[in-house]
Amino acid sequence: MKASEIREMSIADLRDRIEVEKAALDTMKINHSISPLEDTSKIRKARKDIARMMTILAEREKQN
Repeated sequence: MKASEIREMSIADLRDRIEVEKAALDTMKINHSISPLEDTSKIRKARKDIARMMTILAEREKQN
């Protein structure tokens, strides 16, 4: 997900999306420990997307 797409989201939507993405990442990690994923870069991409969303959320909360 691109930063420009994240910036278009409202704060509430952003918080909800972060929670959903964190849950998906946890599930992905558990599934990977049981049977290896074909594309392990998905875990890294998910982590970076979550970090990107959290950074933008922190910027917005700091402004308010």
